[in-house]
Amino acid sequence: MRRHLVLFVRAPQLGSGKRRLARAIGDVATVRFERMMIDRRWRLRIAVTPDKARRQAGRWRRGVEVTSQGGGDLGIRMRRALIACPQGPVVLVGGDIPALAARHIAAAFRLLGQHALVFGPAEDGGFWLVGARCGPRLPSLFERVRWSGPFALADTLARLPRRVSVGFVDRLEDVDDGEAYRRLAPRRGF
Repeated sequence: MRRHLVLFVRAPQLGSGKRRLARAIGDVATVRFERMMIDRRWRLRIAVTPDKARRQAGRWRRGVEVTSQGGGDLGIRMRRALIACPQGPVVLVGGDIPALAARHIAAAFRLLGQHALVFGPAEDGGFWLVGARCGPRLPSLFERVRWSGPFALADTLARLPRRVSVGFVDRLEDVDDGEAYRRLAPRRGF
């Protein structure tokens, strides 16, 4: 079965998205960072918001399927992106991670051979990666989750059916604010 990587992003546009980071480093540096994180090493599918950005093909890599995230909260949009993939292993990551985590993504695909779901815990209590063996029986994953806070991963895990086996890749830090960017920037040359 073919493996699918879904990059879950906001279209890199000046003045939108990653507002906490933009307050710290400015809009131009934020857009530059967002574009750099759209990693070109993977065969991938991009799920983008706002939905109208899907039509702006010049922004996206040729040969990559670009889909819109659609409406709903973060959990509804992520589940939609996962089940839109053909049956088989799928890993979904946010736009601030892929260029930084190639070996972690590869590990997630390996773990999907042993588990139904894989998560990449984030330092802030959320998660930066979710992987699933997609198919018609993908469980509801993200109902009643407190997003953007310290409980997102715990809420997600607490609501999974007991029969679902879960694996974990390394804990990483999301780049959501200026402090996280400053910790990352010297190592990556931004």
